[in-house]
Amino acid sequence: MLFKSVVTALAASFIVTGAAVPQRPIPGLSNYYSDYRGRGRPYPGNETAPIPATTNGTAGPDDLLYQNLLSAEWAIYEFYQQGVDSFNSSSFTSVGLPNTTYDRIQEIRNNEAGHLAVFQSQISSNSLKPGPCKYAFGVDSVEAFLVTLTLLEIASMGFLTGLAQQAQLNETKGALTAVAETESRHNTWALMDIWDTNPFAGPTDTSFPYANEILDSTNQFIVPGSCPPENPEYPYPSQNLAQFTYDPKINSTLQSGTEIGFVFTTPPPAWNDTQFYYAVFYHGLLNVSMPFNTKTNTTTIPDFELNKGLIISIIADTPGAPTLDTVLAGPVLLVEQPTGAIKQGN
Repeated sequence: MLFKSVVTALAASFIVTGAAVPQRPIPGLSNYYSDYRGRGRPYPGNETAPIPATTNGTAGPDDLLYQNLLSAEWAIYEFYQQGVDSFNSSSFTSVGLPNTTYDRIQEIRNNEAGHLAVFQSQISSNSLKPGPCKYAFGVDSVEAFLVTLTLLEIASMGFLTGLAQQAQLNETKGALTAVAETESRHNTWALMDIWDTNPFAGPTDTSFPYANEILDSTNQFIVPGSCPPENPEYPYPSQNLAQFTYDPKINSTLQSGTEIGFVFTTPPPAWNDTQFYYAVFYHGLLNVSMPFNTKTNTTTIPDFELNKGLIISIIADTPGAPTLDTVLAGPVLLVEQPTGAIKQGN
């Protein structure tokens, strides 16, 4: 049912020509999103204008979710496109990486372009399909590119678990799961080929309920004022939370049971001296709250048994952050795998 609905929507809007490389290929019916190579932008990455609604009526049940997801995907696609444009095969072999690395990055770029096409197709004709902004990732070396690549893939899996909890339609839940599986393949490749690390991290990856909080953190990559004026607010709704990273001088290994210090990159919340605050840590399917010291901005990473995978942390005024309005700051991604290799914000 999911495959049929995706293909029907795509086929209604795409014109597939008889050329060797179709102008508007359909994901799943063309090898284009796997096999295309080159610096030219794959469809629909070569079309930059938002697509206006073509009918009047009520928005689809998951239109808002897909608008948020499409806006995020434009940034992820553009990151890989910039990597394809900026580097070549020798850029990666010169730092000791396999000679297939640049080829894999082109293939991931193609996958992300395919995600753009799928997400566009799932927004109903009653709603606008957002276009891309301009993006600056602060990447000035192969090493910086690879660190950001790994963070983006890990963040993608984190926000997709949250969006699956927002979805109204079973087809949407299935589509998000399928996309998350592809992002997991990308991250597995990065862990093995780039970081030479065991990719396994226990029986489950980390599930995080508040997807828009992760999406909001991607605004740091958007060049101010560069988004099409027709685009809806991204993400919507946004809490505009205080943002923080962690201090590697206090803890560079991110091991369970150790102290960690947070560094606010935007003004912190207005703390109330009579209120208790908590650092809430998500790891696997667990949610563990630890006291947060607002004077020193320190807390302790819970004693998780497995020092692998991803921890997502937020600051809340209620243990467990049971509702959106209890979250005051964050999130921060604490990457335990590869250990100590990735520092968010570097």
